[in-house]
Amino acid sequence: MKIAPPDPRAAERLAALLVDHPQLRVRKMFGHPAAFANGNLCVGTYGRDLFVRLSDVDQRRAEALPGAHTFAPMAGRPMRGYVVLPPSVLADEKQASLWVDRSVRFAMGLPSKEPKGRRT
Repeated sequence: MKIAPPDPRAAERLAALLVDHPQLRVRKMFGHPAAFANGNLCVGTYGRDLFVRLSDVDQRRAEALPGAHTFAPMAGRPMRGYVVLPPSVLADEKQASLWVDRSVRFAMGLPSKEPKGRRT
């Protein structure tokens, strides 16, 4: 499995998009920054990509955007409910914020998850 190296610009972009969401906890997922709402992964980076977790309806809307695709950190292993936003959306502050807000609202509506203990 080839893991995408973290991209500092993507991490900076994520941090800027999360300014209005102090309720989120940022930690590493797949070695990249990701935000969690009540223990549920909702938005993060993977290499240069920024992905969001969405409701079924919003997922279909996001996947219809030119350049968007299902998030798959490992080839052949897509993560259901997660969409990589296209560069055109990320370049538009308003659009990027809109998709992050949708992701946060969706994740906040999910049942809370307790943090898992570290594997030994």
